[in-house]
Amino acid sequence: MSTAESDIELVATWDPYVQRPGDFFDELFVKLKPECEALVALYEDSRSALIPMAHLFQEHEGYTSANALAAIAYLLDQPLAVVESTISFYTLFYRKPVGRYMLQVCRNLSCIINGAEEIMAYFREHLGIGHLETSADGLFSYEEVECLAACDRAPCMQVNLRFKYDLTPKMIDDMLAAIRGGTYDVKPRPQTKAPGRHWKVEAETGRKSAGGVGVSNPNNAGGVGDRSGVIMLDRIVNDAAFAARSHERLAHEPQLRPSTGDGGHH
Repeated sequence: MSTAESDIELVATWDPYVQRPGDFFDELFVKLKPECEALVALYEDSRSALIPMAHLFQEHEGYTSANALAAIAYLLDQPLAVVESTISFYTLFYRKPVGRYMLQVCRNLSCIINGAEEIMAYFREHLGIGHLETSADGLFSYEEVECLAACDRAPCMQVNLRFKYDLTPKMIDDMLAAIRGGTYDVKPRPQTKAPGRHWKVEAETGRKSAGGVGVSNPNNAGGVGDRSGVIMLDRIVNDAAFAARSHERLAHEPQLRPSTGDGGHH
């Protein structure tokens, strides 16, 4: 899936004031609206229903679509930015379609000591995909995650949030064969739209705030790679446009500035 195509997934097409006969999400919204209203009624602050509502939509769509976020914002009378910022914080809300089986292998200390690196390598080899990727048939999504709090049964994993312990290559072979054969003991996730190779939403959008204007690289306003902050401070001090807006004493009291070093910076 191209970048342009993946970006489309993040733009809502649902409108509470427009009815689209036969549209999947419009019909889903009508179906789930009473449940959403019941969730809102449980809380003194309606915003507390945001996460339960997101879970509800994801249980039916397989991911938290842009339409679902727009609908939640509408039902809670909240800005869309509030809903998006909340959902994007949690890794178990998927902003793009994922596989019918989400395989999450623990990569934390106890599991690593007990062979998780070999288990992860075995999964990657036999699935043909890597971390945060989905198989071409849309059946598997694979992720290497932080501690699952089952250290006494390491190495461990979750399959659609169901724990699986004491992993071995033989267990993995049996698991993948059973999933492919439709006999596995964990139910598949809903999947209303074919997933792409990746489901991660990149933070980089290409749009920059005014603070990134007028620099050669909008990701580097002068201080990237300079952990001390000296390069950025020089830019503030020496650029009159920045200095006029800065409250840094060095920008207004030249006598406080140290001499320029060999690197050309203060």
